[in-house]
Amino acid sequence: MNVSKAFIPTLREDPGDAVIASHQLMFRAGLLRKLANGLFAYLPLGLRSFRKVERIIREEMDQAGFLELKPTVVVPGELWKESGRWESMGEGLLRFKNRVDADFVISPTAEEAFTALVRDELSSYRQLPLSLYQINTKYRDEIRPRYGVIRGREFVMKDGYSYHSDEESLDKTYQDMARAYRRIFKRCGLSVVPVRADSGAMGGSGSEEFMVESVIGDNTLLLCKACDYAANVEKAECKTDYRPLSPEEGRAAAASVAPAETIETPNVRTIEELSAFLKAPPASFIKTLIYRAQNVELDLSSAPGCSSLKRHGTEAAPGAYIEAFFAVCIRGDLEINETKLAALLKASEVSLASDGDTERLSGAPLGFAGPLGLTNLPIVADHSVCAITDGYTGALAKDLHYQHAAYGRDFSAWMLGDLRTARAGDPCSLCGGELYEKKGNELGHIFKLGDKYSLSMGLSYLDEKGESRIPLMGCYGIGLDRTLASVIEEHHDEDGIIWPISVAPYQVIIIPIKFEGIMKDAALTLQKELEEGGIEVLLDDRDERPGVKFKDADLIGIPYRVVLGDKNLNAPNPQAEIKSRREKENRLVDLKTAAGDLIERIRGDLAEFS
Repeated sequence: MNVSKAFIPTLREDPGDAVIASHQLMFRAGLLRKLANGLFAYLPLGLRSFRKVERIIREEMDQAGFLELKPTVVVPGELWKESGRWESMGEGLLRFKNRVDADFVISPTAEEAFTALVRDELSSYRQLPLSLYQINTKYRDEIRPRYGVIRGREFVMKDGYSYHSDEESLDKTYQDMARAYRRIFKRCGLSVVPVRADSGAMGGSGSEEFMVESVIGDNTLLLCKACDYAANVEKAECKTDYRPLSPEEGRAAAASVAPAETIETPNVRTIEELSAFLKAPPASFIKTLIYRAQNVELDLSSAPGCSSLKRHGTEAAPGAYIEAFFAVCIRGDLEINETKLAALLKASEVSLASDGDTERLSGAPLGFAGPLGLTNLPIVADHSVCAITDGYTGALAKDLHYQHAAYGRDFSAWMLGDLRTARAGDPCSLCGGELYEKKGNELGHIFKLGDKYSLSMGLSYLDEKGESRIPLMGCYGIGLDRTLASVIEEHHDEDGIIWPISVAPYQVIIIPIKFEGIMKDAALTLQKELEEGGIEVLLDDRDERPGVKFKDADLIGIPYRVVLGDKNLNAPNPQAEIKSRREKENRLVDLKTAAGDLIERIRGDLAEFS
């Protein structure tokens, strides 16, 4: 390809709204252009690299035994109602009606579509396991798209889904995908950190994310200095300095503790204020916060204060409670992890209740809520609360707190769980080593979905005995746009992109100082020899100053640059100047052997990414 015939509109300045390297360089190098907020178009140079990422993913998925499908992007809303996610996906799901008033969605993910397709064809255990995937356009109505294609509204993802008759089969495919993902990211030139993760709105059990380190990362990662433990902070656990007690153990431990009694705490609300006022450590307090949860799938029919709540759904897909409130308790020196809380409640989202709702539901001013005597809300407690047998907590009245509060004796929880936010400096849950923090962006995520979708959508098969069974599912996603942008985040310098050879739009750029005479002849000959050797070549035949050509070559990041100048070509032994984008120094190579030399080097480079 000759630059004069290409469409590579490079820019000298960064776009005003671009704050990270990949966003800046994808625009400046002419890879990408913006159509609207969160909507981007790939230009020819960017699309070439995008297709290479796509090809790597496709090759590894095919190698792993997955079969590719091409479902539609527009999906009937009825399928989402069957799964129960029509409401639970919230405002990020773009819904619309067609001319006959039928509901549709622009697909943000494809569990419903794939399960519906498989449901119509699956009949026997002999068809399992079944592993399918797509590479397709998605849309999520992000409230605040940013960082270019790192967080856009329209994007392309690879979605894989597997269907199994038992856990052993599901686990094998899950592990196969974990290995395939490592190969995919290695071939793209990316250093990834696999971490334990929360399944979120996808549901299911086992979950692993593949992260790249990033200063603007959406995710906080906790890693151990002593072992290979790594987890998203949403999922991270740590060794605790307490042992949770059962209600019976709590009552026994509190037998020698004085009965709970109120004490005056005028205008003292926060844990810090209480600790100073009562001269007691924060770990001796029970912090109680009122939370509002949306689209709660958990059965609340027997939960305190929830008898009047209505669950929306069908018999096959029981659906969810649109809104419910909970009193959430944790030890005073710890923080509630809202992702863990949402997972425990099987809610799409949780947030602190408004001041008005907090006061209405607790019957007390802000800062004085507590679990003792609270009967109109389900109490959800972190395990740390179960170890407190002589503590302080709000007394549900202005300027009053309880002292000598004991779990098991004075109150108990409707539900218990790990709700603690692990922090840098906490001891690792595996080895006790110190945890440290990094920021990261998610590129891929694998889940064990279990029967969440197959059960709600009526997917079944007949086993060896002719009995109807529900298959288990796995889900495996990779964001292609994010992957491409992350390559640039990891591989660039002050002059531009430094493409890994495996995803570079072209492998060699030839720059004649002037595209005329002996320089033109040498450039065309070298281009022909390289292309015959299977090398992708960009020839800069523009009538531009050499400095402009060199700047553009560095900006767009082609791995190898060949400069052909009058002086070197007119020497007794004509030479070409070759420079790797990763290296500072040029080297002179005989023109006759330049093509062979480059072909050998590029093949060697490609082998490292295979």
